[in-house]
Amino acid sequence: MKDLEGAKVVVSDMNLAGASATVADIEANGGTAIAVAANVAKEEDVQNMIDTAVNTYGTLDVLVNNAGIMDNMVPAADLTDELWEKVLAVNTTGPMRAIRKALPSFMEKGAGTIVNIASLAGINGSRAGAAYTTSKHAIVGLTKNVAFQYATKGIRCNAIAPGGVSTNIGTTMATPNPFGLERAMAGISANPRTGEAEEIATVALFLASEDSKFVNGVVIAADADWSAY
Repeated sequence: MKDLEGAKVVVSDMNLAGASATVADIEANGGTAIAVAANVAKEEDVQNMIDTAVNTYGTLDVLVNNAGIMDNMVPAADLTDELWEKVLAVNTTGPMRAIRKALPSFMEKGAGTIVNIASLAGINGSRAGAAYTTSKHAIVGLTKNVAFQYATKGIRCNAIAPGGVSTNIGTTMATPNPFGLERAMAGISANPRTGEAEEIATVALFLASEDSKFVNGVVIAADADWSAY
């Protein structure tokens, strides 16, 4: 996968300081990157993110949709319109807009790769609340649709469905709904361990590289076989 290990990267985050820290890490390891502040729930921010990549590096080769928020494990009976719309705006509408914005560049050159970060909640019904689960199932459907529709244009679209991973997404969950949490955590003891972000990144690198050029429309569970239980 060495063909992507020298990639020039646009790091996007609502927290510009956090994105800049990631850029510093990349540069310290000899890489090239820039930081862009973006709230993927805002279309203008998504457009600026893609435009910045093209304007800075001259092209866009790979899009990774990784932004996401949790839903406090809220079950359907307690779900509010506000929470539903907030979660879907970030987890589903944001990736759709990024894909929509990237596709013209990909189609113009007849090549492009999209990697969506879904979740085990996107292939199971018992890993989160109703809004998060719906948003990630939607990402799985979006992945498969885009993969099929644009396969003849030289564009691939795949997804990763991680289990529990040590990231800062937990900061978006404050007071979990007791009933929803109890149901979502059923079977949690089968989880062998919590994953690390680097382990998911390795899968993303494979999907973004030429090593996976015959892989399209696939959702890879990255959960140490937790989903089998």
